[in-house]
Amino acid sequence: MNHHWQSRPEGGGRFALWLIRSIALHGGRRFGRLLLYPITLYFFLRRGPERAASRAYLSRVFGRRASSWQVMRHIHCFAATTMDRIFLLAHGEKDFEIETVGLEMLDERLALGRGVLLFGSHQGSFEALRAIGARRPDMPLRVLLDKQKTPAMTELLEALAPEVGACVIDASQDGTSITLAINEACQHGALVALLADRGRAHETLRHVPFLGQSAPFPVGPWLLAHSLKVPVVLCFGLYLGGRRYRLVFEPLADRVDIPRHNRGPELDALIARYAQRLEHYVHVAPYNWFNFYDFWQQDQRTAVRPGPGLLGERIGT
Repeated sequence: MNHHWQSRPEGGGRFALWLIRSIALHGGRRFGRLLLYPITLYFFLRRGPERAASRAYLSRVFGRRASSWQVMRHIHCFAATTMDRIFLLAHGEKDFEIETVGLEMLDERLALGRGVLLFGSHQGSFEALRAIGARRPDMPLRVLLDKQKTPAMTELLEALAPEVGACVIDASQDGTSITLAINEACQHGALVALLADRGRAHETLRHVPFLGQSAPFPVGPWLLAHSLKVPVVLCFGLYLGGRRYRLVFEPLADRVDIPRHNRGPELDALIARYAQRLEHYVHVAPYNWFNFYDFWQQDQRTAVRPGPGLLGERIGT
């Protein structure tokens, strides 16, 4: 299953990232944005499965069949944020306008000294969050990233921003190692960011309503929050066009408790709250959500594994 162009090199993901990286680093942002139009057309014409998935998703959002123009706009938005990611890594936020909403609330939770779990999604640009980290050096930031699943992005991180790459927690480790690494970061008062809208192979999923149909979401992030007992904050990094981004922070829970005897319904309630906020921002910025596959037709695995916390689970981005 192709969850993301970057996750399947033979599908053109690595080539696309290499191409956009080369344009960005050698041609500059203005020149690069001009070339995004032929790149968008190329992928619209050549990538049938992603084109179909984009059309199906946008049709859900708009309540009518999405046009080819809207699909191309979706692809262009993905390409634009991918290119901007390179500039953000290489030069920070100096060339961008990044608006923040809810940062004071986030500061209050970090001030407790327990650390914070920041749950995002494959929407807009999570890279803008790194820019905030550079703006606020007193805000230690760690990011959970599967280095094996995204080798091209890992190489890019290590080449352009080795200091950022050093802050990555590798999600390809076993669940116990991931939990211990995140727990250590939280004990040092860090902000630990991960994406919570996409399940991985062999990961337990729960189904909740999303854009009019039951959709699968991973349970791992919520079991992690239950294990660590630290505040959970939602983050949505919206691309507004041009050089503009908006980072929105929203509180979800100061402490997540999932009783063993009622684990399934409690997980469903937590995931449904997340899905409702994700759906809200999908409607605010419909071209920002970048899951170019049939998100609603993942394997129907709904059982919740027994046992404490996260042992054996794998959390990924």
